[in-house]
Amino acid sequence: MERFIPKRAFFEPRALDYPIGEKIYKELLSLHIPIQMTSSHNRVSALTGLTSRQAYREAKQTLVVGVKKTTTFAPCKPSAHYQLPLNTSCPGMCEYCYLATTLGKKPYVRLYVNIEEILNKTAAYIEKAAPKVTIFEGAATSDPIPTEYLSGLLKTTIEFFGRNPLGRFRFVTKHTDIESLLTAEHSKHTTFRFSLNCEHIIAAYEHHTAPMLERIQAASQVAAAGYPLGFIIAPVFSFPGWQAEYQKLFATLSQNLPASAQSQLTFEFITHRFTLRAKNNILSLFPETTLPMETENRQFKYGQFGYGKYIYDKQMMSEIKEFLYEQTVSFFPAAKIDYFV
Repeated sequence: MERFIPKRAFFEPRALDYPIGEKIYKELLSLHIPIQMTSSHNRVSALTGLTSRQAYREAKQTLVVGVKKTTTFAPCKPSAHYQLPLNTSCPGMCEYCYLATTLGKKPYVRLYVNIEEILNKTAAYIEKAAPKVTIFEGAATSDPIPTEYLSGLLKTTIEFFGRNPLGRFRFVTKHTDIESLLTAEHSKHTTFRFSLNCEHIIAAYEHHTAPMLERIQAASQVAAAGYPLGFIIAPVFSFPGWQAEYQKLFATLSQNLPASAQSQLTFEFITHRFTLRAKNNILSLFPETTLPMETENRQFKYGQFGYGKYIYDKQMMSEIKEFLYEQTVSFFPAAKIDYFV
């Protein structure tokens, strides 16, 4: 797929005090991207007077470069101990994205240039937990791949963890611009994961992301570079013919991944869920969506952050889990399933 080129960019003045900020600024100038200054990466007011839908689409084409001030990392269950805040949001426009709840209707693509400060904080977390291994998630609120060609933040972070015996890093992507990461000295301390879904779901809901086969081809390159490789199948939907669609996904993955990459795979399975706030945002941004969000067909459950969400009922959850586990064993008998939710 085509590389992400922002339509416009905003910089916090402090971001230019950091080498990465200066590098990104020069690169954007060479690409003839209009650049403005902003007092905070959390307040970009230039896109006012637009409808919710217009503001959302413009925000997805807007890059904001700033300095991350947060001194504590949020927890990140079940995939890791902590979130590692390198960036926020992504240019993809997946209709179901849970960031519709956390980022609202203006999900600007944000980069944080104070990487040394962020990694120093990471090292402090690792040291505090020693001699236990501490795991960090780099894609909890973002897809970090589309902006990597500008920032190099991922490669810097991967090599930081490659040098740290008690730190582990993991991130996930729906994008394929991964060439710069293939030469990183990772020491197998970074798990490189790809988010996959059946072709029907990708076509219907995952706008501006790489097609399934392109993601799998990129995953093969990642495996050849020696990274531990994983796949998140998410969100898993129940719809007429869902079993056949997801079985086809496993078959396609098996047929296109080299045998050497199949022996140590990990899988994570996340079923579709939504909050009422997310539903309202989604309907305002994608008024013609066909996402199944009928509350009467779901079970209400409180999440780890205290807000309620609508999930499939116990019978359907059990059916989906049994099917996905069967497919994993059938196609990838040596793979490890990290979790199902």
